[in-house]
Amino acid sequence: MKRAVLLCGCLLLLVPSLRAEAPDRKATVAYLVGLQNKDGGFRPSADVDKASLRATSSAIRAIKYLGGDLPNRAACAKFVESCFDKESGGFADAPGGKADVAVTAVGLMAVTELKLDADRYVGPACKYLDDHARSFEEVRIAVAGFEAVGRKPAHADAWAEQVRKTANADGTFGSGAGKARDTGSAEVVLLRLGQKPDKPEALVKALQEGQLADGGFGKEGKESDLESTYRILRCFHMLNARPSDSGRLRNFIAACRNRDGGYGVAPGRPSSVSGTYFAAIVTHWLDEK
Repeated sequence: MKRAVLLCGCLLLLVPSLRAEAPDRKATVAYLVGLQNKDGGFRPSADVDKASLRATSSAIRAIKYLGGDLPNRAACAKFVESCFDKESGGFADAPGGKADVAVTAVGLMAVTELKLDADRYVGPACKYLDDHARSFEEVRIAVAGFEAVGRKPAHADAWAEQVRKTANADGTFGSGAGKARDTGSAEVVLLRLGQKPDKPEALVKALQEGQLADGGFGKEGKESDLESTYRILRCFHMLNARPSDSGRLRNFIAACRNRDGGYGVAPGRPSSVSGTYFAAIVTHWLDEK
Protein backbone atom coordinates (compact mmCIF):
# COMPACT_ATOMS: atom_id res chain seq x y z
CA MET A 1 0.00 0.00 0.00
CA LYS A 2 2.76 2.42 0.96
CA ARG A 3 4.56 1.61 -2.29
CA ALA A 4 1.41 2.33 -4.29
CA VAL A 5 0.94 5.69 -2.56
CA LEU A 6 4.59 6.55 -3.09
CA LEU A 7 4.35 5.61 -6.78
CA CYS A 8 1.24 7.75 -7.25
CA GLY A 9 2.97 10.65 -5.54
CA CYS A 10 5.96 10.35 -7.87
CA LEU A 11 3.70 10.26 -10.90
CA LEU A 12 1.89 13.37 -9.72
CA LEU A 13 5.22 15.13 -9.35
CA LEU A 14 6.08 14.22 -12.92
CA VAL A 15 2.85 15.54 -14.42
CA PRO A 16 3.61 19.27 -14.00
CA SER A 17 7.06 18.88 -15.58
CA LEU A 18 5.57 17.04 -18.55
CA ARG A 19 2.87 19.66 -18.93
CA ALA A 20 5.46 22.40 -18.70
CA GLU A 21 7.38 20.97 -21.67
CA ALA A 22 4.49 21.30 -24.15
CA PRO A 23 4.07 25.11 -23.94
CA ASP A 24 7.83 25.53 -24.34
CA ARG A 25 7.81 23.58 -27.59
CA LYS A 26 4.70 25.34 -28.77
CA ALA A 27 6.36 28.68 -28.12
CA THR A 28 9.39 27.59 -30.13
CA VAL A 29 7.21 26.43 -33.02
CA ALA A 30 5.35 29.76 -32.82
CA TYR A 31 8.68 31.60 -33.02
CA LEU A 32 9.59 29.71 -36.19
CA VAL A 33 6.14 30.11 -37.75
CA GLY A 34 6.38 33.85 -37.14
CA LEU A 35 9.40 33.95 -39.45
CA GLN A 36 7.50 32.62 -42.47
CA ASN A 37 6.91 35.21 -45.18
CA LYS A 38 3.92 35.41 -47.50
CA ASP A 39 5.96 33.75 -50.25
CA GLY A 40 6.17 30.64 -48.07
CA GLY A 41 9.88 30.95 -47.26
CA PHE A 42 11.33 31.53 -43.80
CA ARG A 43 13.56 34.41 -42.74
CA PRO A 44 16.82 33.51 -40.93
CA SER A 45 15.87 35.75 -37.98
CA ALA A 46 13.42 38.46 -36.95
CA ASP A 47 15.73 41.27 -38.08
CA VAL A 48 15.95 39.99 -41.67
CA ASP A 49 13.22 40.81 -44.18
CA LYS A 50 13.80 38.32 -46.99
CA ALA A 51 13.37 34.57 -46.82
CA SER A 52 16.22 32.21 -47.64
CA LEU A 53 16.33 28.56 -48.66
CA ARG A 54 18.84 27.79 -45.89
CA ALA A 55 16.51 29.15 -43.24
CA THR A 56 13.47 27.52 -44.84
CA SER A 57 15.04 24.07 -44.92
CA SER A 58 16.16 24.38 -41.28
CA ALA A 59 12.79 25.72 -40.14
CA ILE A 60 10.90 22.87 -41.81
CA ARG A 61 13.02 20.27 -40.06
CA ALA A 62 13.04 22.06 -36.70
CA ILE A 63 9.25 22.26 -36.70
CA LYS A 64 9.12 18.52 -37.38
CA TYR A 65 11.48 17.69 -34.49
CA LEU A 66 9.44 19.93 -32.21
CA GLY A 67 6.24 18.07 -33.10
CA GLY A 68 4.63 21.09 -34.78
CA ASP A 69 2.75 21.52 -38.03
CA LEU A 70 4.20 23.39 -40.98
CA PRO A 71 1.84 26.24 -41.98
CA ASN A 72 1.29 27.28 -45.59
CA ARG A 73 2.93 24.09 -46.84
CA ALA A 74 1.93 24.72 -50.44
CA ALA A 75 3.45 28.20 -50.43
CA CYS A 76 6.57 26.84 -48.74
CA ALA A 77 6.92 24.20 -51.46
CA LYS A 78 6.60 26.86 -54.16
CA PHE A 79 9.32 28.93 -52.50
CA VAL A 80 11.70 25.96 -52.45
CA GLU A 81 10.89 25.18 -56.09
CA SER A 82 11.52 28.81 -57.06
CA CYS A 83 15.06 28.55 -55.69
CA PHE A 84 15.94 25.73 -58.11
CA ASP A 85 18.33 26.79 -60.86
CA LYS A 86 17.40 24.59 -63.80
CA GLU A 87 20.44 25.58 -65.82
CA SER A 88 23.01 24.43 -63.24
CA GLY A 89 20.89 21.79 -61.53
CA GLY A 90 21.58 23.31 -58.10
CA PHE A 91 19.67 25.43 -55.63
CA ALA A 92 20.20 29.08 -54.77
CA ASP A 93 19.47 30.69 -51.43
CA ALA A 94 16.78 32.90 -52.99
CA PRO A 95 14.84 32.88 -56.26
CA GLY A 96 17.03 34.04 -59.15
CA GLY A 97 20.24 33.67 -57.15
CA LYS A 98 23.37 31.67 -57.90
CA ALA A 99 23.50 28.04 -56.87
CA ASP A 100 26.18 26.75 -54.52
CA VAL A 101 27.03 23.46 -52.84
CA ALA A 102 25.79 24.16 -49.31
CA VAL A 103 22.44 25.54 -50.44
CA THR A 104 21.94 22.72 -52.93
CA ALA A 105 22.46 20.17 -50.15
CA VAL A 106 19.92 21.81 -47.84
CA GLY A 107 17.64 22.23 -50.85
CA LEU A 108 17.61 18.44 -51.24
CA MET A 109 16.70 18.14 -47.56
CA ALA A 110 13.75 20.48 -48.13
CA VAL A 111 12.71 18.52 -51.22
CA THR A 112 12.62 15.37 -49.10
CA GLU A 113 10.72 16.92 -46.19
CA LEU A 114 8.13 18.52 -48.48
CA LYS A 115 7.87 15.42 -50.69
CA LEU A 116 8.48 17.40 -53.86
CA ASP A 117 8.93 15.81 -57.29
CA ALA A 118 12.10 13.74 -56.87
CA ASP A 119 12.45 13.14 -60.61
CA ARG A 120 12.65 16.86 -61.23
CA TYR A 121 15.13 17.86 -58.52
CA VAL A 122 17.11 14.95 -57.09
CA GLY A 123 19.07 13.85 -60.17
CA PRO A 124 20.20 17.32 -61.28
CA ALA A 125 20.99 18.47 -57.72
CA CYS A 126 23.02 15.33 -56.95
CA LYS A 127 25.00 15.81 -60.16
CA TYR A 128 25.63 19.43 -59.17
CA LEU A 129 26.99 18.30 -55.81
CA ASP A 130 29.17 15.62 -57.39
CA ASP A 131 30.59 18.14 -59.85
CA HIS A 132 31.16 21.06 -57.48
CA ALA A 133 31.98 19.78 -53.97
CA ARG A 134 35.72 20.19 -53.43
CA SER A 135 36.71 21.52 -50.00
CA PHE A 136 36.10 19.57 -46.81
CA GLU A 137 33.20 21.80 -45.79
CA GLU A 138 31.60 21.39 -49.21
CA VAL A 139 32.00 17.61 -49.05
CA ARG A 140 30.68 17.56 -45.48
CA ILE A 141 27.39 19.22 -46.41
CA ALA A 142 27.15 17.50 -49.80
CA VAL A 143 27.11 14.02 -48.27
CA ALA A 144 24.32 15.17 -45.95
CA GLY A 145 22.30 16.13 -49.03
CA PHE A 146 22.95 12.75 -50.64
CA GLU A 147 21.92 11.00 -47.43
CA ALA A 148 18.65 12.96 -47.33
CA VAL A 149 17.61 11.58 -50.72
CA GLY A 150 19.08 8.10 -50.29
CA ARG A 151 21.68 8.47 -53.04
CA LYS A 152 25.38 7.56 -53.12
CA PRO A 153 27.81 10.16 -54.46
CA ALA A 154 29.73 9.28 -57.59
CA HIS A 155 32.86 10.52 -55.81
CA ALA A 156 32.17 8.64 -52.57
CA ASP A 157 35.48 6.76 -52.51
CA ALA A 158 37.52 9.83 -53.43
CA TRP A 159 35.77 11.94 -50.81
CA ALA A 160 36.33 9.29 -48.13
CA GLU A 161 40.02 9.12 -49.03
CA GLN A 162 40.24 12.92 -48.94
CA VAL A 163 38.95 12.89 -45.36
CA ARG A 164 40.96 9.88 -44.19
CA LYS A 165 44.21 11.52 -45.23
CA THR A 166 43.79 14.00 -42.39
CA ALA A 167 43.12 11.39 -39.68
CA ASN A 168 45.32 10.69 -36.68
CA ALA A 169 46.76 7.21 -36.09
CA ASP A 170 43.84 6.27 -33.81
CA GLY A 171 41.22 7.44 -36.31
CA THR A 172 40.45 10.74 -34.59
CA PHE A 173 40.92 14.13 -36.24
CA GLY A 174 42.54 17.37 -35.19
CA SER A 175 44.46 18.03 -32.01
CA GLY A 176 44.30 19.86 -28.72
CA ALA A 177 41.14 21.68 -27.75
CA GLY A 178 39.68 21.48 -31.26
CA LYS A 179 39.91 17.70 -31.46
CA ALA A 180 36.28 16.98 -30.55
CA ARG A 181 34.79 19.28 -33.19
CA ASP A 182 37.25 18.14 -35.87
CA THR A 183 36.61 14.49 -35.05
CA GLY A 184 32.85 14.92 -35.04
CA SER A 185 32.85 16.85 -38.31
CA ALA A 186 35.10 14.43 -40.21
CA GLU A 187 33.82 11.14 -38.85
CA VAL A 188 30.22 11.99 -39.75
CA VAL A 189 31.32 12.37 -43.38
CA LEU A 190 32.87 8.90 -43.31
CA LEU A 191 29.87 7.36 -41.59
CA ARG A 192 27.52 8.88 -44.14
CA LEU A 193 29.70 7.43 -46.88
CA GLY A 194 29.31 3.98 -45.34
CA GLN A 195 32.80 3.82 -43.80
CA LYS A 196 32.97 1.96 -40.48
CA PRO A 197 35.51 3.20 -37.90
CA ASP A 198 38.29 0.84 -36.86
CA LYS A 199 38.47 2.26 -33.34
CA PRO A 200 35.05 3.68 -32.39
CA GLU A 201 36.04 3.82 -28.72
CA ALA A 202 38.82 6.32 -29.55
CA LEU A 203 36.32 8.49 -31.40
CA VAL A 204 33.82 8.47 -28.53
CA LYS A 205 36.58 9.29 -26.04
CA ALA A 206 37.74 12.27 -28.13
CA LEU A 207 34.17 13.56 -28.40
CA GLN A 208 33.46 13.15 -24.69
CA GLU A 209 36.64 14.94 -23.70
CA GLY A 210 35.49 17.98 -25.65
CA GLN A 211 32.52 18.70 -23.39
CA LEU A 212 33.06 22.02 -21.62
CA ALA A 213 32.15 23.03 -18.07
CA ASP A 214 28.81 24.51 -19.13
CA GLY A 215 27.81 21.22 -20.79
CA GLY A 216 28.17 22.35 -24.40
CA PHE A 217 30.87 22.00 -27.03
CA GLY A 218 32.78 24.73 -28.86
CA LYS A 219 35.47 25.63 -31.34
CA GLU A 220 39.02 25.13 -30.11
CA GLY A 221 37.67 24.20 -26.70
CA LYS A 222 36.64 27.76 -25.95
CA GLU A 223 33.13 29.14 -25.55
CA SER A 224 30.35 26.63 -26.23
CA ASP A 225 28.04 27.17 -29.18
CA LEU A 226 25.12 25.20 -30.59
CA GLU A 227 26.65 24.78 -34.05
CA SER A 228 29.70 22.96 -32.67
CA THR A 229 27.48 21.06 -30.27
CA TYR A 230 25.31 19.94 -33.19
CA ARG A 231 28.29 18.66 -35.18
CA ILE A 232 29.59 16.65 -32.25
CA LEU A 233 26.19 15.32 -31.17
CA ARG A 234 25.44 14.14 -34.69
CA CYS A 235 28.59 12.02 -34.49
CA PHE A 236 27.58 10.68 -31.07
CA HIS A 237 24.17 9.84 -32.53
CA MET A 238 25.61 8.00 -35.53
CA LEU A 239 28.03 6.08 -33.29
CA ASN A 240 25.15 5.18 -30.96
CA ALA A 241 26.96 6.86 -28.08
CA ARG A 242 26.32 9.70 -25.67
CA PRO A 243 28.20 12.65 -24.16
CA SER A 244 29.59 12.19 -20.67
CA ASP A 245 26.98 14.46 -19.05
CA SER A 246 23.69 14.78 -20.92
CA GLY A 247 22.15 16.70 -18.05
CA ARG A 248 24.68 19.52 -18.30
CA LEU A 249 24.23 19.53 -22.06
CA ARG A 250 20.49 20.04 -21.65
CA ASN A 251 21.23 22.92 -19.28
CA PHE A 252 23.46 24.52 -21.92
CA ILE A 253 20.74 24.21 -24.55
CA ALA A 254 18.24 25.76 -22.14
CA ALA A 255 20.65 28.66 -21.55
CA CYS A 256 20.53 29.42 -25.29
CA ARG A 257 16.75 29.86 -25.19
CA ASN A 258 15.30 33.37 -25.40
CA ARG A 259 12.00 34.86 -24.27
CA ASP A 260 10.65 34.83 -27.82
CA GLY A 261 10.76 31.01 -27.79
CA GLY A 262 13.70 30.79 -30.16
CA TYR A 263 17.32 29.87 -29.49
CA GLY A 264 20.53 31.78 -30.12
CA VAL A 265 23.66 29.91 -31.18
CA ALA A 266 25.07 30.68 -27.72
CA PRO A 267 23.71 32.06 -24.43
CA GLY A 268 22.85 35.74 -24.75
CA ARG A 269 22.81 35.66 -28.54
CA PRO A 270 19.62 36.65 -30.45
CA SER A 271 17.30 33.93 -31.66
CA SER A 272 17.74 32.55 -35.16
CA VAL A 273 16.39 29.70 -37.25
CA SER A 274 19.79 28.01 -37.25
CA GLY A 275 20.19 28.21 -33.47
CA THR A 276 16.65 26.91 -33.01
CA TYR A 277 17.22 24.05 -35.44
CA PHE A 278 20.41 23.00 -33.65
CA ALA A 279 18.63 23.07 -30.28
CA ALA A 280 15.65 21.10 -31.62
CA ILE A 281 17.60 18.30 -33.27
CA VAL A 282 20.13 17.88 -30.45
CA THR A 283 17.29 17.67 -27.93
CA HIS A 284 15.55 15.17 -30.21
CA TRP A 285 18.63 12.94 -30.19
CA LEU A 286 18.97 13.19 -26.41
CA ASP A 287 15.32 12.24 -26.00
CA GLU A 288 15.70 9.19 -28.24
CA LYS A 289 18.10 7.37 -25.94
